[in-house]
Formats: sequence, structure tokens, C-alpha cells
Amino acid sequence: MDHVSGQSSSPKPVAAAQRVAVVIPAKNESGRIAATVTSAKAIPRVDLVLVVDDGSQDQTRSKARDAGAVVVRHSQNRGKAAAMETGAAIVAMRDVEGDPARLLLFLDADLGDTAAKAAPLIRPVADSESDFTIAVLPPQLGAAGFGAVVRLARRGIAKATGFTARAPLSGQRCLTREAYEAATPLSHGWGVETAMTIDLLRQGFSVQEVECDLRHRPSGRTVRGFGHRLAQYRDVSLALAARGVKIVFLSFGRRVKRAAHRGRPPVRPPGHEPA
Repeated sequence: MDHVSGQSSSPKPVAAAQRVAVVIPAKNESGRIAATVTSAKAIPRVDLVLVVDDGSQDQTRSKARDAGAVVVRHSQNRGKAAAMETGAAIVAMRDVEGDPARLLLFLDADLGDTAAKAAPLIRPVADSESDFTIAVLPPQLGAAGFGAVVRLARRGIAKATGFTARAPLSGQRCLTREAYEAATPLSHGWGVETAMTIDLLRQGFSVQEVECDLRHRPSGRTVRGFGHRLAQYRDVSLALAARGVKIVFLSFGRRVKRAAHRGRPPVRPPGHEPA
């Protein structure tokens, strides 16, 4: 486990019997959402699993509900950040007045049966060691990215805060309510994790990165997979630019050209200069 503290403030005391709400943004995840929900419900301290169906066109909502989740639906896709904000707002409505606010454990919808292995993220926050935790995942089977977005996010976070993140894009995070509120409004799209880390560390909140044996669905080197990584690159660049962080990052284009020469789908970088 890699422990890095924020710049000034100490974590606030948290009750020993602290409850946890799992928030799962989901779009078209009918194949995995039931297993993810069932596994997340087994995490100690979790008493609420909430799925935000972000405009799915499949059976995500019904399968999540049948698995025991509370489900909220966006009629149209609004993006990951909006789904996270909706989920956190519903959790706040379900917190009991006078009791400590639930910790928020954000998990991706495609973790399936491995979701329960996010449990180690909770203890450092519940025990007041840190204000938020980030999961460091093992190498993923079928992962086929070039690492360009990870390096962009890592360099941007380091430049903005001095913290070199092992997993700058990890969406598996546990936060106190205070830390979550300090990070809002959340950054648009796939830049949300990078922006959250920068915003919280700049405000003096503390972080731990925790190794968790979580497994995503393989993305592979498909046109859809490349498109997802391009969207990530764009949104992380925009999140960094909005925080005054300028990164010169050129190797992405060279890697894309090499991939094209090997007969893979042609990919072009975003149509704006990287932040």
C-alpha cells in the first residue's frame, strides 16, 4: 500500500460504526451489473448500493434492481460525472439526520464478481487515516492501451500537486462526504478522476493509494476501444487546462502512427492542443 498525505489538513474523526454507500454509474452494462451489485453488497460496512443508469438502452436498470440495488435513471446519457453527482445526492437524502454521513465508495459497473475486493479502500477513510483512497489495480487481461492517457494524467497531477499517482485514472475511490463536497462540481466526462485528485490535494485533503485485486472487462484494440481512449485523452486534457496545468505530450501521436503501420485501426489525436 502506498501512502501519500495531502498538503496541510488532517482527516476529520469518523465514527467507528461508519456506514458506506456504493455508487455505481452504469451505461449499457446489463451483462455485468448484477454480478457487480451482488459483489458490492458483500463489502463490510456497505448498507446501500445505488446504481445510476445513465441512459442505458439495455436491461441495466432491471438487472441492477433485481440484484438488490437502489436504481436511479437518467433518461438520456449525461456522462460519468453527472451520474456520480446524482448518486451522491441520493445517498445524502438517505443519510439519517444526526448520524455520520455515509462514506461514498464509487465503483465501475463492469467489475463483476471482483467488486467485493474494493473493501480495502474503506478502512483508511473510516479509520481517519486519509480523506480519500484510490484503488491501484493489477495488470488487466486484454488491456490494449498505449498508456498515453495514464501518463498525461500522472504528469498533470504531479505538476499541479507534487503527488505522483500510481493510478491517476482509477474510478474506484472511497471518500468522506466532506471530501466529495470539496471536489464538486465534478469535472466533465472522463477527466473527473484527474480533476478530483488535483482539487482535493490542492485543498489539503489527504490520499492513499491502495492495491485492490479488481478486474475490468477487457477493452481490446478495437475501434470502440481506441475511441474511448481518445475521449479520455480529450477530457483529461480539458480538466488539466481548466486547472492551469500545461503539459507538452507528444508520444501519443507517435504510438498511434506505429499502431496504424501494424494494420490496426487508424486513430487521430483530439483536435486541440494538449493542455
